[in-house]
Amino acid sequence: MSETEIVAELNEQFGSGNKELEADVVAELRSIMRLHQLSVEDLFFKWESYCIKMDIDAAQTALETLRHFKQDLHDTLERNSRSHVKIKTEKGISSTPRAPRVSGGDVFGMLDSLTTPGPSRASKVAPKRTPAVSRVKAEPASSPVKLADQLDATGAIPPSFFNDRANAGETVEILNDQLPAPEPPIAPFSESRIKLTAASDQKKLAYKPLALKVSESSEILDDRIDDFVSLVMQHHKLEESAFGSAASQSTSEIVAVGRIASDSSEGKLNAASLLLETSRRMGGGLRVPLNVSRLRGYQFFPGQIVALKGVNSNGHEFTVHQILDLPLLPNAASTPDTLGAHIQRLRGGPDAMDSDSDPAPLNVIFASGPYTADDNLDFEPLKALCNEAADIYVDALVLTGPFIDMEHPLIASGDFDLPEEYLSSIDPDTATMSTVFKYLISPSLNRLASANPSITILLIPSVRDVLDKHVSWPQDAFPRKELGLPKAAKVIGNPMTLSMNEIVLGISSQDVLFELRHEELIGGRPQEPRLLERACRYLVEQRHYFPLFPPTDRKKLPKTGRGDGVGPGAVLDVGYLKLGEMVNVRPDVLVVPSSLPPFAKVVESVLVINPGYLSKRRGAGTYAKMTVYPPDLAKQEQMGGMLAHKIFERARVEITRI
Repeated sequence: MSETEIVAELNEQFGSGNKELEADVVAELRSIMRLHQLSVEDLFFKWESYCIKMDIDAAQTALETLRHFKQDLHDTLERNSRSHVKIKTEKGISSTPRAPRVSGGDVFGMLDSLTTPGPSRASKVAPKRTPAVSRVKAEPASSPVKLADQLDATGAIPPSFFNDRANAGETVEILNDQLPAPEPPIAPFSESRIKLTAASDQKKLAYKPLALKVSESSEILDDRIDDFVSLVMQHHKLEESAFGSAASQSTSEIVAVGRIASDSSEGKLNAASLLLETSRRMGGGLRVPLNVSRLRGYQFFPGQIVALKGVNSNGHEFTVHQILDLPLLPNAASTPDTLGAHIQRLRGGPDAMDSDSDPAPLNVIFASGPYTADDNLDFEPLKALCNEAADIYVDALVLTGPFIDMEHPLIASGDFDLPEEYLSSIDPDTATMSTVFKYLISPSLNRLASANPSITILLIPSVRDVLDKHVSWPQDAFPRKELGLPKAAKVIGNPMTLSMNEIVLGISSQDVLFELRHEELIGGRPQEPRLLERACRYLVEQRHYFPLFPPTDRKKLPKTGRGDGVGPGAVLDVGYLKLGEMVNVRPDVLVVPSSLPPFAKVVESVLVINPGYLSKRRGAGTYAKMTVYPPDLAKQEQMGGMLAHKIFERARVEITRI
């Protein structure tokens, strides 16, 4: 790769919006790459890990911060050398231990222990990350201030003051900045301008968790492969005879459809450990090693359904000649009459006085929990967000969990008090977490609903919500009884596909983007070189809100504030993974909160939004504000009497610091 290409890739990964990196910043990044022999992608992975560890914004690539990052990499290398720990690289091809290959069965016995709750899925390998305290002691005085330096005499994190936060209200990123920023109305609308229609069947999410049957889970995994066989056959207009089993020896080229897997339950997926798992109908459920040496580029992750053209001439491995594209779901579309009715609703209904004028655009705010810092339960970021929503009279506020986070240090210990003004109306003997929600979260939502009676509030749970008894994903909505929520608030499932007027909205509170980024294998020149776009494309291409299987070991996920810092992980209920599929069409807007840097991007005509977390462990976070302008029916082309929504063209999205 030439120097110009490397600089361009550095700007793509580390740049902020359309602003290129300064020359001294580029020089420092190239110095780190040469010193540690890292690719641009590996450097970005380490930079993100460092930012998460130090609780700083990954988009702020200041020269001084990069020097601290460089020193941290050097200190880590020194410590590992002194302790004779072998350093593992994060490159796509690494020396993962090879397990004996067997001719049948599921992926390394995963079906024996599917859907166990997070805490019981203990890893056999002890974590190798050195505690922060020892790291600080080993560093020279010129190193940046670390978390352990900020601990008080009791070892607790000193209080963070939300009102003293820097850059409050700053816009981090804007998508479609050519569209004008809307002027807030002078008064709230007389009635709601949003019509909600559920596309997902929420009743099915009320299944009984932790009642897994191995046979049912196996059938679900098999059915997903078989469904894609039919889709590939229709999309590429292939005969059924063109398909075969990748595990069967033959000199004829065939198309094999299966699931990407690894030959080892430990270590990262690499080219040497690649397996293709077939369904029982197409290949007897056998697994076969993949030889991808003839491909110019590839991008794989465990659980990915792929269609491969190749041959198994020796009976030991399937040599891949070509990766066939998977068909995408159709774009969302509506009839002209339906779109006209939605436009009229934006004007204020059929009785609106000025029924021919252009209606005000639809305004929606997206935010994701946690909603308070680790050192308090004041929920100040949530209060600030509700105040902002009330000031600009937004049409909808969409909040994803966790609301009361089981990983919050105070919630986990139970060592906290409710505000004194509520103590007279609370019986300590009967108080529950519903009581905590009612007195700490609901008041902000009730004040918002009072200030803006026409607002629609959507709440989506998380597997980290202590309030929800449904512990696995896909996840049922938590009951609103005893929570004191306003009538404008609706609690829906996780994930959920619904229509907000004509906008098809897909939401999941699982941090699938981080896990995909962690588990993916990239080789050569992949189809999508940009990391964030590639992770989003996986979701659209696989038609699923969580296509990764098995999920990432929870010890490798971002640290939480409780105990050893290990969260519950994905907590998948494999027997009900079909409820995580996208419904009928591609979403117009896909909301997937993640610990990765917040963004708004267009991928395959889908507007993908990561609003970030509203509150970080020791500081304020971000949220997303979407403004959708009404369609111009006269200029849109009809296809079969339907008009494509094209929300990605008429939506302005702002990522903003709270």
